[in-house]
Amino acid sequence: MDLKDIVSYIDWTPFFQSWELAGRYPDILTDEVVGKEASKLYEDAIVLLEQILKDKLITAKAVIGLFPAQSVDDDVEVNINAQHLNEEPINSSPQNITLHHLRQQIKKAQGQANFCLSDFIAPKDSGIQDYIGAFAVSAGFGVDELVSRYEQAHDDYNAILVKAIADRLAEAATEYMHHLVRTEVWGYDSDDGLNNDDFIQEKYKGIRPAPGYPACPDHTEKDTLWQLLNVKENIGIQLTESKAMYPAASVSGWYFAHPESKYFGISEITSDQLQDYCERKKWDTAMGNKWLSPLLS
Repeated sequence: MDLKDIVSYIDWTPFFQSWELAGRYPDILTDEVVGKEASKLYEDAIVLLEQILKDKLITAKAVIGLFPAQSVDDDVEVNINAQHLNEEPINSSPQNITLHHLRQQIKKAQGQANFCLSDFIAPKDSGIQDYIGAFAVSAGFGVDELVSRYEQAHDDYNAILVKAIADRLAEAATEYMHHLVRTEVWGYDSDDGLNNDDFIQEKYKGIRPAPGYPACPDHTEKDTLWQLLNVKENIGIQLTESKAMYPAASVSGWYFAHPESKYFGISEITSDQLQDYCERKKWDTAMGNKWLSPLLS
């Protein structure tokens, strides 16, 4: 990816939050309390970012895929062309890979639904052919080398600044790719009239939840995503044993196009759903507890 294409998609507000400066960009630059410090930090970041662009010190890469999909209760069956995989699917049949999801299990007000991501994919018995997308994006290639260069020069400030900028570039690349998917690759929305502030506020149609985050808190679903897209082979992002991504400035997840799809959180589940999930994942209880114990009520 050309970094120049994605710079305009940067959301700078989290950049300041990573330095423990509270406020929304660009208002934070003129804030009475932190404005001076925020402005100096921003100026330094822009200088470094321009150097990164000029000398191509960081490389961004992305891989995406769109697949026929249908929901079966809380799971999503993804139809694949097995020829593109380097090995046999880690679950289900050679023609299908199953994505496993959890459902909200907290008590809500009458009439309010307990959501699961599978709700946003047409059921298998509906006769409707639906689709799901997958993506992995990184702006972390070259970051370790650049950080090491600054650390060897005892310049800890710029070493930390590089990491913060790389995180922003990774999120910007993710936003850029999602825009491309919505308007061209999948083409289910035009994004007409939307600007970067609208993207930041997620005013577009569709969502891109990430395994390990509130709507799909099971980090191990990244294994399935990695296999679907051949992520390691295609762009070099690797998963650690704890399912962290390397390089660190990386983002991965699913694309849902349903017009009513939205983000939600799964804060707790009970033992009955854990048992059901383990059966679907072909896990024993110990494995379920290992990955989902923070959710158990």
